[in-house]
Amino acid sequence: MRNPITVLNNLQSKACKEYYRYERLYRNLYNPEFYLIAYNNIYAKPGNMTKGIDGQTIDGISLSRINSLINKIKDHSYQPKPARRTYILKKNGKQRPLGIPSVDDKLVQEVVRMLLESIWDSIFMETSHGFRKNRSCHTALENIKNKYTGVKWFVEGDIKSFFDNIDHHVLVGLLRKRISDEYFIGLIWKFLKAGYMENWTFHGTYSGTPQGSILSPVLANIYLNELDNFMDEYKNNFNKGHKRKRNPEFRKLEGRKYWLKKKYARIWSSLSPDEKSKAKREIKAIEKAMMNTDYADPLDGQFKRVQYTRYADDFLVGVIGSKNDAEKLKSDIKEFLFRHLKLEMSDEKTLITNARKPARFLGYDIKIANNKTPVRNPQGNLVRVYDKRVKLYVPKEKWLKKLLDYKALKISYNSNHKEIWKSAHRKELINKTDIDILRQFNSEIRGLYNYYKMAHNVPVLHKFGYFMKYSMYKTYAAKYKTHISNIRHKFETNGIFCVKYSTKKGEKIHTLYNNGFRRVDYVKVENIDATPYVKPISIYSPAKRIRDGKCEICHTTDADIYIHHVRKLTTLTNNKMWENIMLSRNRKTLALCEKCHSNLHAGLLD
Repeated sequence: MRNPITVLNNLQSKACKEYYRYERLYRNLYNPEFYLIAYNNIYAKPGNMTKGIDGQTIDGISLSRINSLINKIKDHSYQPKPARRTYILKKNGKQRPLGIPSVDDKLVQEVVRMLLESIWDSIFMETSHGFRKNRSCHTALENIKNKYTGVKWFVEGDIKSFFDNIDHHVLVGLLRKRISDEYFIGLIWKFLKAGYMENWTFHGTYSGTPQGSILSPVLANIYLNELDNFMDEYKNNFNKGHKRKRNPEFRKLEGRKYWLKKKYARIWSSLSPDEKSKAKREIKAIEKAMMNTDYADPLDGQFKRVQYTRYADDFLVGVIGSKNDAEKLKSDIKEFLFRHLKLEMSDEKTLITNARKPARFLGYDIKIANNKTPVRNPQGNLVRVYDKRVKLYVPKEKWLKKLLDYKALKISYNSNHKEIWKSAHRKELINKTDIDILRQFNSEIRGLYNYYKMAHNVPVLHKFGYFMKYSMYKTYAAKYKTHISNIRHKFETNGIFCVKYSTKKGEKIHTLYNNGFRRVDYVKVENIDATPYVKPISIYSPAKRIRDGKCEICHTTDADIYIHHVRKLTTLTNNKMWENIMLSRNRKTLALCEKCHSNLHAGLLD
């Protein structure tokens, strides 16, 4: 069997040949090495310990289980099982359906995902940032910050229930543009039509890709790549003019300044101190007027630009032009989505916003600065480096909602109906260990800061950090049934809150996050067009231990290895030999032969 990395590299090398068609992709699903890499990619995710509709988890993965799956793939008897439907709470209080596939289906989907990404990822547009290696929400925002300078209007794109409304026939038609392997296409059809089980009732799927499926992100990007291509063509047709016309008023002031400086240069030596001071004030007054006047004509109809950025099914379009241009663009996108992709755009949520007001994208408020404050460049000339630049902001309701969701804040009202904010202890954390409580607060503080670190007003998160800190104090005080002052006296060292804990290497100290909330001006992005992400099978990975065939309990060699998984190491009691091995290695996996794995689940393995 060929090395999967070599296969993926070969697929990618032909991706840029527009008319190249991929054949015999399906045969790669016969290669056990692909499944070992797929397993290596997904095994660490806690969700894999959740049972699918077949009652199985990722526990007990072995080569025999993989080979059994391959045999079904070969004789075409493989049929994906319906996903088990569950619901997760959305930020707006509504529930989002989530499908939990069986682990065997996840393995096959991961192999298919790697193949599809090798074919498509290098030909996706640079404007696409969702679910791609070295792309993220931050790279999308960085693109907006750098390229939307001078934008007059924002179009905030919203597609109605995108993942639920992907048309299967349109999607398969897009796949067939590059793939001439009906067995492979048929396998994707099977995944699309697998359906889901809810309350032990089967429900067929006639459109959409199931949320929770490993394949959904790459299929969504393939689908919306058509929108990206449409917007690229639209941009080329819409853009107009090399640069804006000069503003006549600015040119008039510029000319007056030039002649005044020339006039005073001739007679400067003959002027009195008072006359020199007056001349300087006159020139400075003109410079001030110039700084308050647009250099170029902001209403120049011969200069137009469109910028477009997409993350998954959210997109933001910036328009340099009139409001009519923005409205026509919105209408054209709506028509394209409906005609070519059979998607509906929400008129209510697809907003056209003046760029001086904030547009919401990926949780940030985005607006164009109206800041004519000048600075002197190295040549000594006054320039307006801040005007018309993109500004990113943390919306107040975002960090406030986090505090309320964490139950770290209580809001009451006084007799004048004025809000009174007070930090609150968190009941659900009281029974946790000291180190776990501190880690929980640190992860939540760092998580919000790391997401909003690009915002120009990110220091407002000091308020968030303040309430989180006192919520933590109160949580410890409730745990020990004492006062905040006693908790601070117990845990603080030189004014820094810290918890000491023991490890195999000795005592360590974990401190409360205190590095501040400084703005990060840029996001470092490297290797955007690199080979699609595949985790290497390291010497410590469970996939390598499956391949090696050595039991870690009885030390049998050349055995069919079954990987035993636990969801959390904290669930182990340290009373059994196999638990001691997992705890000592700090690993949630253990390689066992068939006999030892059966004994473990029967409670016979000490």
